[in-house]
Amino acid sequence: MRFIHIADVHLGAVPDKDKSWSKERADEIESTFDRLLAVAEERKVDLLLIAGDLFHAQPSLQDLKSLDYKLSKLTNTRTIMIAGNHDYISKGSPAESYEFTSNTVLMPADTFSNAYLDDINVCVTGFSFGQVEYTEDVYADIMPQMEDAVNILLAHGGDEKHIPINFRQMAEAGFDYCALGHIHKPKHIVKNKMAYPGSLEPLDRTETGRHGFIYGQIKDGETKIRWEPFNCRSYINLGLAVKPEYSEAKILDVLAKQMENMGTQNIYRIILSGHMANGLKPDFSGLMRNYRIYEIVDNTLCEYDLDKLHLDNEDNLLGKFIERFADAEDEISKHALKYGVEAILATGDK
Repeated sequence: MRFIHIADVHLGAVPDKDKSWSKERADEIESTFDRLLAVAEERKVDLLLIAGDLFHAQPSLQDLKSLDYKLSKLTNTRTIMIAGNHDYISKGSPAESYEFTSNTVLMPADTFSNAYLDDINVCVTGFSFGQVEYTEDVYADIMPQMEDAVNILLAHGGDEKHIPINFRQMAEAGFDYCALGHIHKPKHIVKNKMAYPGSLEPLDRTETGRHGFIYGQIKDGETKIRWEPFNCRSYINLGLAVKPEYSEAKILDVLAKQMENMGTQNIYRIILSGHMANGLKPDFSGLMRNYRIYEIVDNTLCEYDLDKLHLDNEDNLLGKFIERFADAEDEISKHALKYGVEAILATGDK
């Protein structure tokens, strides 16, 4: 039996709302999900497991109809899904009563349900969120529901407000595979037995690295899974250690080359460190027009001759300030020295 396990797709999310590429990112979340369905069809997998938060918010009737149509085009794959804390099923919501025409099961809210597929002898047990928060481990006593069958658990949660999970207890319950959701970065909890696939696409600048899905196979009682990268863009923290001899042109050129090498499709958070030449304030506007740069963090220190400044100003405010931080070694003190010297020199109040 072959399956694909995804979670936290967040259809309808609009990442980076204040950025020029925001609409593009929203469209890519949808198109990456469509690409995933194409992979499921190509590989003829038996099961598509969706471990919550397929939608970024509670889906409308039209959202469900659109999803139903897409899933109906899978000729060999059954879809079993649960709702998470974002797309939870509340009383009277469209998801509570929607009847899928595709080969799809959405587990009901606030209760454990089973979907048994007799042709492949697989029982999937799942629990959909019926509210945003659960502070108790609702999975604490869950056990495989069918003897002599492949038993899979679909579970969403893992933090103190969204079902805190005792992973050891869950692993010892005896499921052939526990398909988890809620954590947006991939995480293999128990080898071949329990894992978070992470989101298909990163949703904000904190979700660095690759994102993707889990492809698995259960044969003769043995489960094997592998994680496959699938996102079309990544958020990358790009660091540059600036030296005092670097000109503005060199700084911009080095950054541009690094982004070209690492992929122009990615979204960068540039972090500058080291020492900037005294008075140099590079203009990054051209770079930000040509590349997707979320922000530029300037942690550089200006290259002042502190000994000379101190000698020339030892009897005034500037000299006393430099003396106060003369032996600073930690980063906080170094930055305090940098900003303080700059501020005093800028005001001329020595």
